[in-house]
Amino acid sequence: MAGAAVVAAVAVATLTGCSFRIEEASCGGGEYPVLAVNSGGSDCVPDGEEPAQGCARYPEGKVPEKVGDKWDTYWSTHTLDENGEIIELPEGG
Repeated sequence: MAGAAVVAAVAVATLTGCSFRIEEASCGGGEYPVLAVNSGGSDCVPDGEEPAQGCARYPEGKVPEKVGDKWDTYWSTHTLDENGEIIELPEGG
């Protein structure tokens, strides 16, 4: 039923000339995002589990919620070093 609602919304937006954007969550329900230490990249970890070696939780208040949001964009050019300090990724990250 939800799929039909999305199709209907897209059809209405197309016919009326309205534009709308479907925002994709950074992680699914029951997961939280983590980033790779000293390199680019991210992953999702099940709630209640710790990040794998080489990954870290995002700093509080700087966690991406949606693909393309402020923090998702920021972390595409930054990461954390092994001391938890924010560093800029080298070009080509």
